[in-house]
This record gives sequence, C-alpha cells and structure tokens, in this order.
Amino acid sequence: MTPHIQPTTGAAGGVADLLSRMRALLASIPHSAIALLARFSMAAVFWSSGQTKVEGFAVNLVSGEWQLGWPRLAPQAVDLFRDEYKLPLLPPELAAMLAATAEHVLPLLLLLGLATRLSAAGLLGMTLVIQVLVYPGAYATHGTWAALLLWLMALGPGRVSLDHWLGARVRR
Repeated sequence: MTPHIQPTTGAAGGVADLLSRMRALLASIPHSAIALLARFSMAAVFWSSGQTKVEGFAVNLVSGEWQLGWPRLAPQAVDLFRDEYKLPLLPPELAAMLAATAEHVLPLLLLLGLATRLSAAGLLGMTLVIQVLVYPGAYATHGTWAALLLWLMALGPGRVSLDHWLGARVRR
C-alpha cells in the first residue's frame, strides 16, 4: 500500500510549487537554443581577436564594418607575439599566422555548426595556451570560455547546425 502524500499547504507549499514550476520552465529551454548562443558567443570572441591580427579583410557584423579583400598578417600581430605573448617553441611570425588563421577558420566553423566538436576543441586548446602562457590572471574569462567550449564538445551543436543536417542525411 502506497502512503498518500498530502499536498503542501501554506507559504512553504507555495514556495515549493513556485520553485518546481521555475525548474520545469528552465528545463524546457531547448538545448539547440543554448548551443546556438554558445556557438555564436564563442565565435564572436575569437573572430574579433583574429580581426585584430589581419589587414585587408574586415567583417564585423556588429559595427557593420566590411572590407573584402585578401587578408594579410598585420605587422602589429607579429609584434604582439614577439613582445607581449612570448610563446615558447614557436617563432612569433609563425605563432601570429597560426593564431590569425585559427581565429578565423574555427569560429566560422563553430558558427555554421560544422565540425563543431573539433572546432570547439581547437578553440579550447587556444584558450588553455592563453590562460597558461599569456594571461594567467584572466581565469574568470578563460574559465567561462572553457565551460562553453567543453559544453559544446560534450553535447554538440544542436539542431540549428550543419552537423545536425549532415548527420540526418547520413542516417537516411
């Protein structure tokens, strides 16, 4: 025989009901919406950083700046890697070129939701290098980036992505 549970009454019951409804409402937020926001946000951060490293090509959806042309590495990018970042093992010219390329290609893939987990892993690797070797005092920012990127790696890009669309085609 199952014991009969009395509904909660009074102020405590009202608070419990409210919390239960809030939990249900929050649980109903679609994964795809959260994933799209995470993908867009991380793409914007890294794309913006990449844009500071190139000349001849600018695309900024927020400010409306458009300069279509062949991108080239900006001299100040190499100076930044030589004078401020000082990464071990890589010459500043190579490090600047690799960073500028990754900060354009990986965010674009992330935004499209194409090779999302791999793109997020690449950006997580960059985040770890930045945290450990360049700006170790910026954990609050880098920890937030890492959490979003790990979330995308673990749960994927959601339905609003080329990964989802291609996966549906392959399964047919």
